[in-house]
Amino acid sequence: MSYVVVNAITVPDGAGAELERRFASRVGEMDGHPGFVGFRMWRPADARRTWYVVTEWESRDAFEAWTKSPEFAHSHRGAGSDGPVSTGAELMQFEVVDFGS
Repeated sequence: MSYVVVNAITVPDGAGAELERRFASRVGEMDGHPGFVGFRMWRPADARRTWYVVTEWESRDAFEAWTKSPEFAHSHRGAGSDGPVSTGAELMQFEVVDFGS
């Protein structure tokens, strides 16, 4: 069963481009980690201020192994050292329901 982790990041006006730049600089860091399936960032297409960072994993165990890995620590080292680009975040985790289609 796939496992999806969503980080809902609330971004103040004018900070979206910087948030995207910071994530773009880290693209590919999860590639090759066992169980990693994919990464997406969803930018609001309306007046909302929440960006969604979505990662998909083969399992919860694969995601948890990533969070305990040296690569995870490295990718999050210094996050926000250039100043915050968010006013809040919520981490959500989901199991993907497969209806066999």
